[in-house]
Amino acid sequence: MKHVSFLVALATPFFLQAQKNAVPTDSVRILMPLEIVGVRATDKQPFTKTNITKTQIELLNTGQDIPFVLNQTPGVVAHSDAGNGIGYTGLRIRGTDATRINVTLNGIPYNDAESQGSFLVNIPDVLSSTNSIQIQRGVGTSTNGAGAFGASLNISTHETADKPYAEFNNSFGSFNSWKNTIKLGSGLIDGKFSVDARLSRITSDGFMERATSNLQAFYFSAAYYAKKTTFRYTTFSGRNRTYQAWNGVPEALLATNRRFNGLGLQSNGDFYPNQTDNYQQHHHQFFITHTINSKWSINLANYLTLGKGYYEEYRMNNRYSAYNLPNPSATVTRTDLTRQLWLDNQFFGQNITVHYKHKANEITFGGGWNQYKGLHYGYVLWAANGGVPVNHRWYNLDALKADRNMYAKWLHSVQPNLQLFVDLQVRNVQYQMNGFRNNPSLLIDRNFTFFNPKAGISYQKNGVNYYASVAVANKEPNRDDFEVSSTEQPLHENLVNVELGAEKKTKTYSFAATVYGMWYRNQLILTGRVNDVGAYTRINVPKSYRIGVELQGSYQLAKWLQASGNIALSDNRITAFTEFLDNYDTPIFTQDKVAHRNTAIALSPSCVANANLQFTVIPQFTVSTNAQYVSRQFLDNTENKARSLRAYWVQDIRLAYTVPQKFCKKIQILGSVQNIWNRKFEPNGYTFSYVAGGSVVTENFFFPMAGTNAMLAVNVTL
Repeated sequence: MKHVSFLVALATPFFLQAQKNAVPTDSVRILMPLEIVGVRATDKQPFTKTNITKTQIELLNTGQDIPFVLNQTPGVVAHSDAGNGIGYTGLRIRGTDATRINVTLNGIPYNDAESQGSFLVNIPDVLSSTNSIQIQRGVGTSTNGAGAFGASLNISTHETADKPYAEFNNSFGSFNSWKNTIKLGSGLIDGKFSVDARLSRITSDGFMERATSNLQAFYFSAAYYAKKTTFRYTTFSGRNRTYQAWNGVPEALLATNRRFNGLGLQSNGDFYPNQTDNYQQHHHQFFITHTINSKWSINLANYLTLGKGYYEEYRMNNRYSAYNLPNPSATVTRTDLTRQLWLDNQFFGQNITVHYKHKANEITFGGGWNQYKGLHYGYVLWAANGGVPVNHRWYNLDALKADRNMYAKWLHSVQPNLQLFVDLQVRNVQYQMNGFRNNPSLLIDRNFTFFNPKAGISYQKNGVNYYASVAVANKEPNRDDFEVSSTEQPLHENLVNVELGAEKKTKTYSFAATVYGMWYRNQLILTGRVNDVGAYTRINVPKSYRIGVELQGSYQLAKWLQASGNIALSDNRITAFTEFLDNYDTPIFTQDKVAHRNTAIALSPSCVANANLQFTVIPQFTVSTNAQYVSRQFLDNTENKARSLRAYWVQDIRLAYTVPQKFCKKIQILGSVQNIWNRKFEPNGYTFSYVAGGSVVTENFFFPMAGTNAMLAVNVTL
């Protein structure tokens, strides 16, 4: 946070000067920025999507992370390591996990290049700077970064407030949770220049034992608007320090101690105080947008992301040889120790978007390139039995990944109410990994070239928009998948997605219905199979699919009452695969094989339903109640009920009150009570099974969510 004071100092004079030079209007410029045209779907493009506005985000933003703001949208299941939505969080959309959900920030790829996951804990409180979010379910439009393989999440932070502003947003709630945010904006100075800045801090003790979070962030964006050209520089940074809670609760303890966290346990029975994850990430984005004439415009985006951090942990009874250390003596071969696992990475690249619009045609050409450089290394800090040199680094491995893509999108209006859409993308990925921590001699050099075509049609009649599309997506394996074997490397995954939908919006009501099919070839799943060095890695299965229907609607029952809801019903299946079980009854390690056919895909509920009632008590005071139902989820792909998460139903209440006063623009009080009926539920978990004593033993682990808990926010806008 060394740049924080500099940014505040830089923004303050702009804010003060803007009080004199502001354009006399309260409007906010929220037209879709050109940098996200290449990744977002418009109303006339034939893809399934949900748009979330700035106003909606503000009412939900009391400190929890992005997954819990999206939790009421169709097919979304959010989960949290700490159990209260702060710290490490995640989401699944249509059962699709985070490694297959493409995330972009202002059109810039956010997914980690190697794991392909999105660690939103590294950009704390980005919601406070977010103008809009679009969720695309299915393959969606061409996008930047790791291929969208089931869903996309597009976040935009760029808007221009015409008048200067200052905001002070503070939240406090259960588990000693705090969120403090300061925002400043200059508004438009002489109609040409604007500056926006934010400082944030989020802390929480967490619901789980010792699952503390200490998150800090800043955001800064400056823009210059010439007659035909806009220049914008955006930088933001986040630093997180969280106590690890990623092992979950063993099933045997779930009924008696739902808060149990076994990480950090030492030989003396105490817990290691520094069992923490520590990471800092800096983002730099520079955009140039130029309007050539009434038909043509172009956007160029350059970006650099720097990340560095480690997690530290206490380990019991580890072999010296595992850390390239000699035994202190012939009889001492193991020891308790502490270690740090580091990642130091750079991610940089460039996107270009050229947009043409004239009469019946709208054409977008785009593409980009990026390169990732990652260094993985680890230190042994201390060993109970000695024998560790100072700063002993036992592995030092690097990885390179290059990603290039180009696409063309054409939207053609055959008639005013009939549009045809074509989207063609070519993507090339080159991946080099110079060893793995447990397999340093395994060198990977792979090259993938994908062709991802999409086509569809939209038709409007009587206020209803009908659409149909078919799209193809291909996705490379992630880092862990390549560790499977030196002789048996994973294949890329392939997906064919069909979407059929209809939607209508009026002042009184809205509805949308979607039927979809997602057919996979060579989907990577966990089967229990062990690789060359004893790690469990994902294996390609020939055929699997997701077929479902999504229904959503809202109705203004009265001036003071609105009802809304959605339901996602799906059948998610793997045609056939082989499960591998470790067999500890044999003198030499072996694995038993069990064949399975037509089983449910892990962590893919067949039903996710949401319901909302909003009461307008008085114009400035609203109360809403949200309920969610999630059906049973299986922890692995065997569809074994003994390895599953129970179905659950949970309900929240939210309050929003705008205080009548004349001293500032707005004072708003937000309150939320989560899980008002104190339900015990677990949206996430994992399992493993093995053979011992002549029978199959299954061990399940769960990530419980907190019982009844609350947050209260007071937001002041000057």
